[in-house]
Amino acid sequence: MPETPPSQTQLRRAVTSSFIGSVIEYYDFLLYATAAAVVFNKVFFSSLDARVATVASFGTFATGYLARPLGGVLFGHFGDRLSRKGMLVLTMTLMGVASFLIGLLPTYEQIGFSAPVALVLLRILQGIAVGGEWGGAVLLSAEHATGRRGLWASFTNAGAPFGMVLSTAVLTGTGAVMSEQAFLSWGWRVPFLLSIVLLAVGLFVRLRVTEPPVFEAARKAAAGNEASLNPAARNLVAWLRKTPLFDVLRNHPKTLLLAVGVGLSAFVAQGTLTTYLIAYGVRAGFPRQAVLNGLTLSSALAVVAIVGCAALSDRVGRRPVVLTGALLMAVFGFVLFPMVNSGSTAVLTLALVLGQSVLHPLMFGPLAALYTELFATRSRYTGASLGYQIAGLGAGLAPLLFAQLDVSSGGGGTTTTSTIIAASCVLTVLCLLALRETRGQDLTSVTVVAPASGDVPGAAKPSSA
Repeated sequence: MPETPPSQTQLRRAVTSSFIGSVIEYYDFLLYATAAAVVFNKVFFSSLDARVATVASFGTFATGYLARPLGGVLFGHFGDRLSRKGMLVLTMTLMGVASFLIGLLPTYEQIGFSAPVALVLLRILQGIAVGGEWGGAVLLSAEHATGRRGLWASFTNAGAPFGMVLSTAVLTGTGAVMSEQAFLSWGWRVPFLLSIVLLAVGLFVRLRVTEPPVFEAARKAAAGNEASLNPAARNLVAWLRKTPLFDVLRNHPKTLLLAVGVGLSAFVAQGTLTTYLIAYGVRAGFPRQAVLNGLTLSSALAVVAIVGCAALSDRVGRRPVVLTGALLMAVFGFVLFPMVNSGSTAVLTLALVLGQSVLHPLMFGPLAALYTELFATRSRYTGASLGYQIAGLGAGLAPLLFAQLDVSSGGGGTTTTSTIIAASCVLTVLCLLALRETRGQDLTSVTVVAPASGDVPGAAKPSSA
């Protein structure tokens, strides 16, 4: 039997590491989302009115998303300068420890206001960790791949719904084997405490992956180029290389803004379907378990759909796939809530499956490869992470905004909510039309820069990686 080439072995390890790492990160991150919808309003905000407590609970959920861009910049900076792999080990450790500590937190009844404050602080650490995780995990796969980049990079994104399946299943299973009182008293802590076990598994896999060849080559080339400069120029270049964020903001501001717009609707839809709709469905009269069952099913199907849509983007291009998803989601936003309000568990489940397992993967699946292809190697971790995580604010802020709209309207109507979803989709369409197709881009010699006069924003141009 012929031996597997080292490059293919490392690609498989990188993809496996990225998927498992993403599953673990999003298990922890999205476990909080489910708990925020069904538990935290009763445990950490028990002194508030039910609707206001839901808003407060979603507020703590949103802080994690607000912290994600900071994590993208922080870990992206050192990931571009020092090591992709090293930063991923740190982000996974930070997430696992923060989630474990959430499982140990005293409640509001035990220590008062200090409980939600500690919850927010740990949620911020979660946000910083996942903000740095995504970019590094995607690059680990994409920069090891020599073909079918959309497919291989998508396993990081597929880890998110799989993490949702795992977190929801564990939370649901825990609640099923005990009374409601016991679940609210201590049972909800079990899924968070299990994070420490997942952390050990994830670190074992991740430590076996090497740095991507593209990154190593770019680092050596940059060091060689600096050696030929005079001391003053060398110092300036060295400083710029030490600041990947400067490179992104100085040379690729339009690309960054377009990247944010392209991904925003996918995250608004994600926050609506996986977080807000849980609380909305329970308040509409569905048993909590029925809503969680629908979410688990749709999340499991989404894993396959995300990989499939990403693979499709390798054939037809990133833009057509995302564009189709955005247009369909804009329409679906006005159908979603009437389906939930039907009172039928089957229709609720169908709404979740259509939204999360069919339409959302069209928008979300190709994003990992697309973001990777928008930036140069020297600042790719920072640029891809920053664009993705700023867009990701939509998933954190949308449930908070929609819950607040629900409070202000007294629960009387969702037209404004549906309009906001549609508007984010329209923004994505406009940004996609302003970008050229990135499929097939050579990561070693091509980057996306601010366009010259007469060029389309986001156009691909030859440049040193």
